[in-house]
Amino acid sequence: MALRPVQVNVKALDHSAVGRFWAAALGWTAYNPGVTTYVAPRGEFVWPDPVGVGIDVVPVPELKSAAKNRTHLDLATESPAHQAELVARLLALGATPADVGQGEVPWTVLADPEGNEFCVLEPREVYRDTGPIAAVVVDCADPRAMARFWGEATDWAVHQVTDDQATLRSVARTGPYLEFLRKSDGKTAPDRVHLDLMPYAGDDKDAEVARLLALGATALDIGQGDVPWTCLTDPEDHEFCVLAPH
Repeated sequence: MALRPVQVNVKALDHSAVGRFWAAALGWTAYNPGVTTYVAPRGEFVWPDPVGVGIDVVPVPELKSAAKNRTHLDLATESPAHQAELVARLLALGATPADVGQGEVPWTVLADPEGNEFCVLEPREVYRDTGPIAAVVVDCADPRAMARFWGEATDWAVHQVTDDQATLRSVARTGPYLEFLRKSDGKTAPDRVHLDLMPYAGDDKDAEVARLLALGATALDIGQGDVPWTCLTDPEDHEFCVLAPH
């Protein structure tokens, strides 16, 4: 048994506006299948995307706090000119420059219209085949521990593990990487951005949740009530959800 990451869940006061931003930023399409806005590669609406990782923008009643998100997206570029063009286009779409203490770096840190930080990377060969999202990046204290947990939790392969970084990716080598970076900052606010996982068709969601709990996950009650998904946290208190099979 294993779970696959299917989407990045982003909370927003105005889910439609934030969804439109990310669709325009990535060259994808924003769909409104219900009370959320789902962003995925262009084409007929299919949820979840059968290959990649989409973005699901979920309405919440409050704006993001000033605390930096512990999970963010890195966007890929193909050349220095592409990086400059993309940054200019994102600013025109409503992004704003963000200072997270990065100093002088070759990438550009921005925030979406509701303050969710993300990076526009300089060209890197490792991300040449990921599509517009190079990586889903998660701050953590112990990348090695995160690699153990998430490597067991999902069907993604562990590519690199050091004291400072752990990297996973789909065994099909499609879509973004999942990267855990060593950071000293701990959790100071509820997670505004998190991953949603899904069992494969025919697998038992409750059995998957029990397996995650045995691996070190913890049940999470955020007032979700009776819903078809299960909210959990990993061993470093990163929130995530296990969705019902589809």
